[in-house]
Amino acid sequence: MNKKIEKLIVKYVTKSATASDLDILSKWIEKPDNEKVFKDYVQIHYAINYGMNNPEAKKTIEKLLSKIRKEKTLVYKLNRFNVFKYAAAIIVGILATTYFFKSSTSEDLKVITPKTETPLTIVKNSIEEGMDKAILTLEDGSNIALEKDKTFKTNRVTSNGKKLIYTEEKNNKLEIKYNYLTIPTGGQFYVKLSDGTEVWLNSESQLKYPVSFIKGEPRKVELVYGEAYFDVSPSTNHNGAKFKVINQNQEVEVFGTEFNIKAYKDEGNVYTTLVEGKVVISNSSFKQNLLPNQQSILNLKNKEITINTIDVYSETAWIKGFFSFKSKSLKDIMIVLSRWYDVKVVFENLELEKVKFNGVLSKNDNMEDILETIKNTNFIKAYEIKNKQIIIK
Repeated sequence: MNKKIEKLIVKYVTKSATASDLDILSKWIEKPDNEKVFKDYVQIHYAINYGMNNPEAKKTIEKLLSKIRKEKTLVYKLNRFNVFKYAAAIIVGILATTYFFKSSTSEDLKVITPKTETPLTIVKNSIEEGMDKAILTLEDGSNIALEKDKTFKTNRVTSNGKKLIYTEEKNNKLEIKYNYLTIPTGGQFYVKLSDGTEVWLNSESQLKYPVSFIKGEPRKVELVYGEAYFDVSPSTNHNGAKFKVINQNQEVEVFGTEFNIKAYKDEGNVYTTLVEGKVVISNSSFKQNLLPNQQSILNLKNKEITINTIDVYSETAWIKGFFSFKSKSLKDIMIVLSRWYDVKVVFENLELEKVKFNGVLSKNDNMEDILETIKNTNFIKAYEIKNKQIIIK
């Protein structure tokens, strides 16, 4: 989806679309592929504020589509509070929950803004959003930089700077050769393993995996640290060979296809979220099953594990190009954004770390636009950007 269409969808959802906007949007969704993209986007957005896991979710989306098609001549008034920014990329209301509430219908979003003077913002320089980039470490220890406009190819693996694809090789030998894919701060990357398993890696992540798997043996990879989304090639395609993801604190045995693991070095928990299928999580002290829409939280300090039913769209929106925050503290939000924008965030007032927000942001958003939107809630007085550091005041 291009930025112009993203912008139009946001304007429609926030009731600021003009007749011309609606005409463009209605023509765009006439194509089946575009309608699917629209549904995916709306589902991610509405999952935050309207609980898209409920049975009414599909009805809500279809109703929106119907209204767009019918309302080409309707001109919406701009939201007089001007909370939503439509800059170079989409920003879908990162709104302080203290001042946010839902109306009785799922189509209206209302915001109350405190009446205070607009504070001063100090901007020294701009910050660029992340991009596709990674370091591939081969079995001989050599490192290959993978990034835009750079290609890499051997007899087993190819990369166009955005993806890394391994070809299947029948490995009946006992020796396994490993590669590492390391994603730096401000990066992301996609890899397709030799068995057909797809893995999306987030910023500050590292995956260890075999160049090829031994036929008939369990297929094992290791998420050394960071966050990864797995779409696993089923065992039925590999003579029943199981697929397992290891990290230093748990093992995930896969009986279904899609799940997300977040295991950052600077966080006290490991989060495993099941989207589809079934997985079993285990270590020396526990063994737990996960079902779709469930998330396990492993406390690294006391080794206890809890399982919750969660909104998978919020947890996995990052692989579709979005950051999704549901009642997240400003500190937690800034941790996520700092990884993607490769910046350090400092709070002058530590109380601001606790303020909670809801919202969905595109990974293409300009960091300064995001900061301006947060500032407009009047919870922070100002921010300052110095080199690669953001100071929240």
